[in-house]
Amino acid sequence: QGKDAILSGPAGGIVGAVRTAEQAGFDKVITFDMGGTSTDVAHYENSYERVFETVVAGVRMQAPMLLIHTVAAGGGSLCQFDGARFRVGPESAGANPGPACYRRGGPLAVTDCNVMLGKLQPEFFPPVFGPNQDEPLDAEAVRARFTEMAAEVESSTGIARSPEELADGFLRIAVENMANAIKKISVQRGYDVTDYALQCFGGAGGQHACLIADVLGMNTVLVHPFAGVLSAYGMGLADVRALRERTIEAPLSDGLVPRLVAELDELAAVAEAEVEAQGIGDDRMETRRYVHLRYDGSDTALEVPYGPVDEMVEAYQSAYRSRFGFIMPGKGVIAATISVEAIGLTFDVEAGTHVAASDSFTPLATVDAYMGGAPVTAPVYRRESIPAGGTVDGPALITEATATTIVEPGWQAEMTEIGNLVLRRVVAREERMAIGTSCDPVMLEVFNNLFMSIAEQMGYTLQNTALSVNVKERLDFSCAIFDSTGSLIANAPHMPVHLGSMGESVRAVIRDNEGEIGPGDAYVLNNPYNGGTHLPDITVITPVFDEGEILFFVACRGHHPDVGGKTPGSAPPDSAHIDEEGVLIDNFKLVDRGTYREAEMMEVLRSAIHPARNPEQNIADLRAQLAANEKGVQELHKMVRQFGLETVLAYMGHVQDNAEESVRRVIDVLTDGSFTYPMDNGQQVSVRVSINREARSAVVDFTGTSGQGANNFNAPAAVCRAAVLYVFRTLVDDDIPMNEGCLKPVTIILPDDCMLQAQYPAAVIAGNVETSQIVTDTLYGALGVMAAAQGTMNNFIYGNDVYQYYETLCGGSGAGPDFDGCDAVHTHMTNSRLTDPEVLEWRYPVLLESFEIRDGSGGTGRHRGGHGVRRRTRFLESMEAVILANHRIVPPYGMAGGGEGAVGRNWVERTDGSTEMLTATDLRQMEPGDVFVIETPGGGGFGPAEGDGDG
Repeated sequence: QGKDAILSGPAGGIVGAVRTAEQAGFDKVITFDMGGTSTDVAHYENSYERVFETVVAGVRMQAPMLLIHTVAAGGGSLCQFDGARFRVGPESAGANPGPACYRRGGPLAVTDCNVMLGKLQPEFFPPVFGPNQDEPLDAEAVRARFTEMAAEVESSTGIARSPEELADGFLRIAVENMANAIKKISVQRGYDVTDYALQCFGGAGGQHACLIADVLGMNTVLVHPFAGVLSAYGMGLADVRALRERTIEAPLSDGLVPRLVAELDELAAVAEAEVEAQGIGDDRMETRRYVHLRYDGSDTALEVPYGPVDEMVEAYQSAYRSRFGFIMPGKGVIAATISVEAIGLTFDVEAGTHVAASDSFTPLATVDAYMGGAPVTAPVYRRESIPAGGTVDGPALITEATATTIVEPGWQAEMTEIGNLVLRRVVAREERMAIGTSCDPVMLEVFNNLFMSIAEQMGYTLQNTALSVNVKERLDFSCAIFDSTGSLIANAPHMPVHLGSMGESVRAVIRDNEGEIGPGDAYVLNNPYNGGTHLPDITVITPVFDEGEILFFVACRGHHPDVGGKTPGSAPPDSAHIDEEGVLIDNFKLVDRGTYREAEMMEVLRSAIHPARNPEQNIADLRAQLAANEKGVQELHKMVRQFGLETVLAYMGHVQDNAEESVRRVIDVLTDGSFTYPMDNGQQVSVRVSINREARSAVVDFTGTSGQGANNFNAPAAVCRAAVLYVFRTLVDDDIPMNEGCLKPVTIILPDDCMLQAQYPAAVIAGNVETSQIVTDTLYGALGVMAAAQGTMNNFIYGNDVYQYYETLCGGSGAGPDFDGCDAVHTHMTNSRLTDPEVLEWRYPVLLESFEIRDGSGGTGRHRGGHGVRRRTRFLESMEAVILANHRIVPPYGMAGGGEGAVGRNWVERTDGSTEMLTATDLRQMEPGDVFVIETPGGGGFGPAEGDGDG
């Protein structure tokens, strides 16, 4: 089937890499397949790793395939200077025109870097370039282009660089990007890559293998004779496999074994028949049976071989501990699915004995190159001339028909008896890199990526270790790192409303614990009047110490499904006092000098007027947040060891300065504007944006906004700040991190009595999720850049004493001057994922009857607004259900003559046939069989539709 061909090329490469690595005696390998546009990486240790759900080119697929991670870094990845930073990719020169050296007028790319550095020599490269495909690589054009860029860099930064230094810098960035990709499939999953061999292949793999290995701390690289075409070779080596799976979803016990045996036998018969149909006999058939286990209440299933129950549990707990760092002995284990793999074994291909092509093991030539940050003289060898047992010390180039392998300084290549090149580190690496503290355009990009990678690794740890669906499945969390003053340095691409406001939480902890914070401490808070947003968003903050001094802070914020309050899910539609919304946590020390204060935290969760309904789940998620922070602490310490404290601190400032300058460039082209946006409840948000061109700054004044109300749409100032940060960051059409620097050119004015500066005891549950969306659209309206999005998160919360569930629903995004709005997407201040219907219906007594795009709900115009959605949820048990939304009365605005988006609607269909229409914020008691229907708003259109006149 077509789905089975997706990523089949990279999968062939993995098979080829694994089979040839096993022949060479390596059973633990990281596969590294670098081509022209992208790089594919995978992990192997005795068995292939599969995923059953993945995203390819933005399309979510549910089909078993090998676990492959792809990063947009290849030989054709563009190398650009943006005035401050060096950038590599994600855009690619492709095959036509290709890199500048291809003689088709192409841009500078990674391949050109290797030409500039002498690592690719035109003399030893096929002459297949130019209009007639008969000319060599154009090294002169490459040098001319890098010389031009060197002048541009010096003009912009005052730093004089040679063309070689520029090329070396770009190559370093590309290598860091590829190394980060490998971390995602190895280090983040609990594997120590220093014990592995890097099996490199693809046309460009051998050019970068030693550099990649150095970044990852790996000491062995394997290059097969067919490395340049290993994906094709691997397809020929691949076994014939048929995989079948079936859902079980039952507690694992001895009583379940007869069912497992029977159903595994059924699947095996089907899979074996499929393999036999392709001409594979029983003598070459192997069948493997697996059970996919998960803890009760968790959704992370891990595969173990079928066997006695106690052995399966032991294997599962071992795999779980390796992946997540802990186990949950008291939790029941669920057999989620079973799978059977029938394997038709292909005949083994014997590895031939390598015989050198000649008796003369001497270099073809000696060339000038640039390696290890310095000019070098490097010998060039033909691979086929190296005898078995022969070694080549770096720096050196090894050429062959389908690839070039670079032996970097400090490395040695050895030819094995079966023709593999094995490269090994023979000189110890420098433990610390001396790069200085002045802003370097290469290291600025490297540190940008490193800071973001740390936040991403924190997020991955949190997702893996959390218990609640909210965090693990919906990904309603954010992770970030801060400097010692609480300024945001970098974040993973998580929730915008969290990221812009978390700095206030960190600064609150610093302010309230001055002189008392120690190593091994961690703090937790959700106080909306002291750095928090709303009560379900709980932030855990951990200081990073070195010799008694606070260097940084790491923090993560997760939306807990329930923290008490008068309705399940902690989002009452009619709350008027903060106590009605749940447990308020202010500056609580969660960990004291390394001791987790679980009992004290449990007491806080249970002692409020409306206590948490499932405090054990809160405790589990808090433990996961601590694990995420600990990952951040470890990675920051590792960074300091590698680069030195002064350098890391300097670049924390440089990345903020870079973001600040990017926003100032946007401010240069903005004009003054104002906008007032009414809400369904009669309140309004007003803003005036004033641009000071001389100072390249902006004042965002919310005077005219409604005062603090008796409802729950009041927002803490941190939420307003987050919305402003988000808007100005989105105006920068560039890949910069969202950090504190983005707001340095912006002054925010909030009146004393203002719904955007909530004061105790104002209710705030909707301020974070609804008012933040209104603030965002009001700012876009004042700036005149795009029509309104759906302007609501459509918060849908339901539960009882046993279950609590919370979700936000997508809708239409607004159109702009040169784009249509998107259908059925989360917009602006949220980007959480909906729980899969199967998981939702397994975990909760509901039935998702339908979920569809609401055609016609997007505003009309030259560019139409995105359509909203319609979602029908049938309840199977008695529960309270809450809708907390907006734009049920006031439609999302169109811009420049575009039409308004359709308003949303909510209603309940009772089993007796009656229908109850609901307001934007409403509550209903749902009984078995009742259906809750939500229609979300569409986005506004932009410009008059054809036939509407000139507008």
